[in-house]
Amino acid sequence: MFEKLTALLNDKLSGPMTKLANQRHLRAIRDGIVATLPLIIVGSFFLIVANPPLPESWGIYKFLTGHAAQIVLPYRMTMYIMTLYAVFGIGSSLARSYDLDGLSGAILSEIAYLLTIVPVNVTAEDAGIAGFVLPMPKLGSAGLFVGIVTTIIAIEIYNFMDKKGWKITMPDAVPPAVARSFEQLLPTAVVILLIGGITYFAGFDWHGFVGMLVKPLVSASDSLGSVLLIVFLTCFFWVFGIHGASIVGSLARPVWLILLEQNATALAAGDAMPNIAPEPFYQWFIWIGGAGCTIGLAILMAFKSKSAYAKNLGKTAFLPACFNINEPIIFGAPIVLNPTLMIPFIISPFVCAIVAYICTAAGLVSRVSVNAPWTLPGPIGAYLATGGDWRAIVLNVVLIVISVLIYYPFFKMWDAELLAEEEKKDA
Repeated sequence: MFEKLTALLNDKLSGPMTKLANQRHLRAIRDGIVATLPLIIVGSFFLIVANPPLPESWGIYKFLTGHAAQIVLPYRMTMYIMTLYAVFGIGSSLARSYDLDGLSGAILSEIAYLLTIVPVNVTAEDAGIAGFVLPMPKLGSAGLFVGIVTTIIAIEIYNFMDKKGWKITMPDAVPPAVARSFEQLLPTAVVILLIGGITYFAGFDWHGFVGMLVKPLVSASDSLGSVLLIVFLTCFFWVFGIHGASIVGSLARPVWLILLEQNATALAAGDAMPNIAPEPFYQWFIWIGGAGCTIGLAILMAFKSKSAYAKNLGKTAFLPACFNINEPIIFGAPIVLNPTLMIPFIISPFVCAIVAYICTAAGLVSRVSVNAPWTLPGPIGAYLATGGDWRAIVLNVVLIVISVLIYYPFFKMWDAELLAEEEKKDA
């Protein structure tokens, strides 16, 4: 039965899922968003500095909070307007997938996105300046889906016109950079007239319309049911050798970023954070040690193994697991196609997700607002992701203990099987 299911999944599911993960538009979205992660990670740390986890009586706390408006400015120029950078990366990646010039595609995508925003006329009495300004919130997570849509439109127009040969071709003697500029004149004109006409003359509210469409998706993604579904799908794919995090993450990451940016914006404004389950929630309270919350199995293998194979694997895999790298365990134990270990591999993150969600919803631990580097050890990453909440360290450690307890009986069976095989070989 198990072998038939495995063959069915490999034959019928593995190929389509791999194709889905590598579909050019989804790959471009993933590449563009991943390219913004350094800005998101570094920018979000300024929120911790502006809201330091220190006693209020300390002088450094008073100094930092007194200058919070200046301290968060790097955040406002990075994570706060992340869509501005993501669109550039998505456009470049999608253009290159069509063998087009990546830089030209990135710039074309950027103008297409900006043309969906109506500048606001600000007077000197309003803000000390006069003229038209861009509303910055629409450059952030609120505009991410609009940016994705307009980027795809712009690059598809670029590709269509290039394939049809509808471009101004310069003589070979003209420098390549100049020649590319002239080649972009016609597609740029079409994109500006199309997107600008829809926005400014037809009066279409891109952000309002797309926001209305994705609002139920964003709201649903923050529910416990959605969290458990994502956890199950990620682990289910992994146990059959399919990179679950890559497939599920590619689809969920745009929504996760919206949830995270909404929390960061609320924190910077001094408001209550609205969301429980942005991506750092998974990283520090569910994927501890890697997908499947395998930190528990890594600890057991390193310190409780009786078989030589499990003991040696544990010594090798324990340190990487502390930094959330668990491929040595997944493919070394292996967990893939292992009827014994695949059960706790799914159950452990399920239980951790429920416990962490309830604790966060009840206010026992702060909600995540910072995208801490994923290779940090769990307690440290949890502390930073929650803006310096010491209770996150406690929760992370409790979840590690839960993982150990869930893996333990299955680990004992697996280790006993290995030990029996080794003793049989030695006999």
